[in-house]
Parts: sequence; C-alpha cells; structure tokens
Amino acid sequence: MTKIAVDALGGDRAPEEVVAGALEAAADGIEPILFGPKGLETGGLELVETTQAIGMDEKPADAVKAKPDSSLVAACRAVGQKQADAVVSAGNTGAVLAACFLELRRLPGVARPAIAVVIPAENRPTVLIDAGANADGRAEHLLQFAYMGSVFAQEILDVPNPEVRLLSIGEEPEKGNQLTLEAHELLAAAEGLDFRGNTESRNLLLGAADVVVCDGFTGNVMLKLTEGTIKVVLDALREEIVASRRGRVGGLLVRPAARGLRRRLDPETYGGAYLLGLRGLAVIAHGNSSRRAIANAIRLAARGVEHDVVGRLAQRLPERVLASARSETPGK
Repeated sequence: MTKIAVDALGGDRAPEEVVAGALEAAADGIEPILFGPKGLETGGLELVETTQAIGMDEKPADAVKAKPDSSLVAACRAVGQKQADAVVSAGNTGAVLAACFLELRRLPGVARPAIAVVIPAENRPTVLIDAGANADGRAEHLLQFAYMGSVFAQEILDVPNPEVRLLSIGEEPEKGNQLTLEAHELLAAAEGLDFRGNTESRNLLLGAADVVVCDGFTGNVMLKLTEGTIKVVLDALREEIVASRRGRVGGLLVRPAARGLRRRLDPETYGGAYLLGLRGLAVIAHGNSSRRAIANAIRLAARGVEHDVVGRLAQRLPERVLASARSETPGK
C-alpha cells in the first residue's frame, strides 16, 4: 500500500480539513500518515507526533532550519528516509520548497526543481511548468523544465508524445525577452521533444499544448491570474442565476452542464502540483485547500508513486541536458 506523509498542520484550514481529506483518500486504498501534534484526532490514521509548526507567514528558509521537528519538515524527512513514498502539504509554499530541497535533495544533474501544475484547459489538460519554484532562471533551466513536464504528461496524463510550447508575448520565434529568445533556440534544437514554438497566455485555457514552459515568476503570476479569473466567472454565473425567478428556472435546466463545467475548471479537481526534479516525490496543495482538495492531492501523490515519476525522470532526462547543469553551484 502506498504511504503518503501528510503535513497535518499545513494550510489555512488545517488540521480539520487535512485530516478529513486524508480519511477520504484512505478509502481508496492509500495509506496517509499524518504528521502533527500529540493528541490530534486522526480518525484512526497513523499519527507521527511532532512538536513544532511552521506558519503561513514565516520566512521559509529560516523556519525550516529553526524547526526541524515541525510537521512539514518531519513529513519531508520521512520520504527522504524511505519511511513514506511521497509527501503532501498545503502549508507555506516557500517552506515546502525549502524543506523538500533539504530533506529530499535534487536528482543528479537537475539544476532547478520546478513546480508542475495541471491547468484544466478546454480541449485537454495542460501542464504548466515552472509554476513558482524559481523566480529567476536561465534558458538551460527552461529546457530541463520542458523535459520534466513531458515525462509528467506522459506518465500522469497518459499523453504518448506531449506537444511542448514556450510561453511568450507572441507566437513568432523572435518575440519575447532575452530569456525566452534563448530558451526558444535551445528548445527548437532539443532532441526528444515535440516543440511547437511559442504560445501566448490567452491560449492557456484553450489547450495551447500538452506542456507549456516558462520561468517560475511568470508561471506563478499566470497560475494565480487563471485561478482568480475562473473563480470570479463561476461565482458571477451563479449569482446571475439566482438573481431572478427566470434565472432560477433557467438554472435548473443548465445545472448539469454548470456542475460539469465547475468540476472541470475547479483547481481542487487535481488537488495540488508536483515538485519535480527531486529524489523524492512531493505534492504542494493550495493553502486554502478543502478536504476534497487534500484528498485529491494525496491521490495525485499516490498516482505519481505508482507511475514512478521520480525514477522515470532520472532515467529519461537526456545526459547532455543534465550536463548543462553540472556547472551550477548547489543552492544557487
């Protein structure tokens, strides 16, 4: 049975919603292991007692160093020590990154681990990478992100030959800043990638590609804008439906379609995002995750374990791409 270490104190709605989500995922044959304080009510799930917690507003690196017995760091350590197969946390994203870098370490040759998140596009799911692990980057990093995103799409989304595009301000190769221009040149020459050129942000929800590559700053801005827009539109639609009698009657007719649309576009459908490029598997959930989102994040982690995403990344990242990162200073 797949064991998933769960940070019970991570997130705005912890620990109640985290525990409830873990119990929901356990019904699927997954074994969540909760990391949290003594006396935490777990509903029968295993509890690894910890004595510290990292708040959402703490400085990530400082908090991780100062609190080695926090629920987050202990959960990551369990994966690093092979006591669990993957870790899930809805806590402080920066702290999750710092704890994973410390306890799981990078795969050989990987310059920068990256966050891969599934965007519920119109025609097909799209993997956006990097969605926030690296505020700055180089063209070689984006090339690695493309390979990692392709493996993710193949193993988790069952896409045989993922189409890859680079996020930019125009579809023409000459459009973009210096980073995207250099990355475009590397991606166009890369072996083993189905690179189709640039795409613009307006195409992301239309299924621009199976994998869309960008730096972490751009990706995080794009992700939060997309999530915010989806929420505003769906909430506005609901308000319009209930605002009048005619709207309520019409709402009854469109309810099945509306529910399907909300389910498809809701970020909680996938529950979280993979942090790729480490020796262990980590899933970062949204800070405001409900029990449904936590359960889906745990399921996502279990699916990654079943498909051996970490092992396949280690095997399939091309040697010449890995070589380009060997001059990187650790932690840079």
